[in-house]
Amino acid sequence: MDNLEHCAEESGHRQASDRQPLKDMKHERTNDQLVAFLSRYRDMNFLKSHGRDNARFIRKQGLDRLFLECDAHMWRLGDRRIPEGITVDGGSDWFLLNRKFVEYVTFSTDDLVTKMKRFYSYTLLPAEHPDEDGELHQLSETLRSQQCSWPSPGCMEATAIDINSNLHGVLYKSFFHTVLENSPHCDAVVDNNLRITNWNRKLGCKCQYKHIVDWCGCSPNDFKPQDFHRFQQTARPTFFARKFEAVVNQEIIGQLDYYLYGNYPAGTPGLRAYWENVYEEADGVHSLSDVALTLYHSFLRLGLRRAESSLHTEGENSCRYYPMGHPASVHLYFLADRFQGFLIKHHATNLAVSKLETLETWVMPKKVFKIASPPSDFGRLQFSEVGTDWDAKERLFRNFGGLLGPMDEPVGMQRWGKGPNVTVTVIWVDPVNVIAATYDILIESTAEFTHYKPPLNLPLRPGVWTVKILHHWVPVAETKFLIAPLTFLNRQPTRPEEALRLHNGPLRSAYMEQSFQSLNPVLSLPIVPAQVEQARRNAASTGTALENWLDSLVGRMWTAMDICATGPTACPVMQACSQTAWSSFSPDPKSELGAVKPDGRLR
Repeated sequence: MDNLEHCAEESGHRQASDRQPLKDMKHERTNDQLVAFLSRYRDMNFLKSHGRDNARFIRKQGLDRLFLECDAHMWRLGDRRIPEGITVDGGSDWFLLNRKFVEYVTFSTDDLVTKMKRFYSYTLLPAEHPDEDGELHQLSETLRSQQCSWPSPGCMEATAIDINSNLHGVLYKSFFHTVLENSPHCDAVVDNNLRITNWNRKLGCKCQYKHIVDWCGCSPNDFKPQDFHRFQQTARPTFFARKFEAVVNQEIIGQLDYYLYGNYPAGTPGLRAYWENVYEEADGVHSLSDVALTLYHSFLRLGLRRAESSLHTEGENSCRYYPMGHPASVHLYFLADRFQGFLIKHHATNLAVSKLETLETWVMPKKVFKIASPPSDFGRLQFSEVGTDWDAKERLFRNFGGLLGPMDEPVGMQRWGKGPNVTVTVIWVDPVNVIAATYDILIESTAEFTHYKPPLNLPLRPGVWTVKILHHWVPVAETKFLIAPLTFLNRQPTRPEEALRLHNGPLRSAYMEQSFQSLNPVLSLPIVPAQVEQARRNAASTGTALENWLDSLVGRMWTAMDICATGPTACPVMQACSQTAWSSFSPDPKSELGAVKPDGRLR
């Protein structure tokens, strides 16, 4: 308590130190300015407090509840009391701590540190005990081993960066704030974490993590071009910002890059493109799902057929190939912030020379959303899509390309324009015209997105599914999605008994307890016995027959856009991947880091 009184007496000093760093700061915050700033205020700790009513913060963060992590889930066990005599504080889980405080919180055995470590071991965001994983101890040892003389500017810079990288596992919203506020270091606090965060609570507070934690929280959004003014208008010192995510929006990253470092020379390649590696041969096929492995193989076969049809000359085999082994790597490919498909690097034997070559195939999804013809008078629907891993915060499917198999649980999404409140009907139709589900959605006047996962019985019948959207039972639009039959199960070729179990749809074709068969004639969706019989035969297929069935379905939903060679090739008209604009082997200067410069910089 004596220390709390001391901190209360010093509150005026702390507020002054909070204001003082605001002087003489420009909008551009370079690395050199960061070093100079932290060197000037090397004795301070930079943390951002919640700035709200403290009792409300405690409730919102669940600090008055007992939590325990078990089996990859955070369980809420009950209520608890906040320790007496402690001022609880908290806020952003991003901060910069000075060496003195880090060593104190790591090695001190006083009552405050000991009790707070135990208290925060059972919070929603627990502070990991150094005896368990040693992260705080490792951090302190890192600081002690710095090849610099404390407190020189260079050492200050290394300290600031190392703290943020090494404490990633224990950067929590309250532990360090509370210990600092109640410790002898309480007069070395600045209420500023030097960072801009893109909060949009309307989108970020969706309880989207309830499958892994018994609590609802909020998460910041990615920055987008419309947020750029925030970097220019901030009044307080800021050197960091989050979140940026190129698969959501790369344009804002380019804007900020140009703002800080200037434009690239005219004609610089790859500025609007983005490649993200999602699989590498060294990862091993065990890291892939059966659905992904199945479809990646089909994609590479699609590419080889394209090479044969577009590059092959009659009477010779120089551009004909036979696939060999599993894919070598897979990239997501984006251009101008639009998903362009997958790039599959793979090995294949050239049939003309019987030599192994390494190729890269680009496959792009076909457009499957279609407005009804003739169009209805209903104009609010802008787009509809089906997938998994729906991110309600960023409003996109994280399963890029919608790779789905029989045991997946797809989500239907719709995007709406403004208009009056309406009710629409959504109908899910399987590949043989069995109506799997139908439901109504009330679309409020301000709604922009809706999404729903119908509780369908599994497995889903493989093939091309259709989702129809109707208004007053008049067709408005439809979209399609593929449920892929699996050529691999547990990363091994699918066996006959497994194929029939996975690929024949649910028992008695009943996707739900209720049957919607009476709607088939209303919607002009006849169930043709010959199609049902063909689906049954397909379900029993294995080996080459299964691959052929899969490839015929993939060809309806995907296009092999191009193919290139990563090295020597016997095909005389095959282009080199390094010379193509789309390949993951093409130049990408904006992403090249290069060697570390003598001053320790990358750029």
